[in-house]
Amino acid sequence: MPNTLPAIHGPLMVSGFLGTLISLERAVALGSKWAYLVPTLSGTGVLALMTDAPSSLGTILMTLGSAGLVSLLVLIFYRHLALYAIVLVIGGSCWLIGNGFWLSGLPFYRVVPWWIGFLVLTIVGERLEISRVLQISKMSRVAFVIAASVFIIGALLATKTFSVGMRVAGAGMIGLALWLLRNDMARRTIYRAGLSRFMALSLILGYIWLGMSGILGLLFGGITAGFYYDAILHSIFVGFVFSMIFAHAPIIFPMLMDLPNSLPFQPSFYAHLTLLHLSLVLRIMGDLLQWPIGRQLGGLFNAFAIILFLGNMVYLTRKTKAALVQAN
Repeated sequence: MPNTLPAIHGPLMVSGFLGTLISLERAVALGSKWAYLVPTLSGTGVLALMTDAPSSLGTILMTLGSAGLVSLLVLIFYRHLALYAIVLVIGGSCWLIGNGFWLSGLPFYRVVPWWIGFLVLTIVGERLEISRVLQISKMSRVAFVIAASVFIIGALLATKTFSVGMRVAGAGMIGLALWLLRNDMARRTIYRAGLSRFMALSLILGYIWLGMSGILGLLFGGITAGFYYDAILHSIFVGFVFSMIFAHAPIIFPMLMDLPNSLPFQPSFYAHLTLLHLSLVLRIMGDLLQWPIGRQLGGLFNAFAIILFLGNMVYLTRKTKAALVQAN
């Protein structure tokens, strides 16, 4: 394992784990065997980065994987000229642009706005798709398009004028967070019991972290390293993204494992959710107060929360599969 691995944990997480997971989800949705080549490319890129293979090989494979995801999204949605489909294609394109900049040798801090765009717009697009039943008003759609456009403009500006671009992108993230808090169906489902309430709470907490990252971007947009930069990135990549993963995992895991139903709700779900957010609060406090121990402890318990989450999902998935086998 190369010594540079800690320095590339961000690309491994975004383009490796999350990019591969999203590509796999879309390959399953398309239902064609060749579509699985896309997550295979980005997944192989992870292996290349984690071994002694030439460093450019992993970047090339992940860039090809992101191009493949854009192709999958176009194939899936070309008959559905709807707002959510357009947003998902733009989100995938952000991943491709970011990986292209990475491949060209730009520093990570100039690539990161595009990786943020990939995850934020992909997640928001999926929430738009799910929330179609709410019949969102025309004015709300216009507000969403404005917020998303502000973010994209910020990402474009950040490639040349990083400080200005990150602040504009931060404003866009605040707008998207407020829009989601106002329009997402989580506002209604939080009053239901069981899995619906857990998912809704996870989503709402994630939207709050998205807004927090936007606020931090407005305040510290010119920072490219250090405590404040860590606060901006982990508010979005841990607070927002992992809240979304926690919320959707009971449904996504069974789909990827070819199970007929979502995983049954367990009160233990709140253990990894609570640990994630409390430890992230500690981490962000450590960043903002420039308190290294708080930052380190927060990061350590962030990792524990993710491990606990994976353990819960794997255990319940195996238990559900065993119950189905026994029933048959």
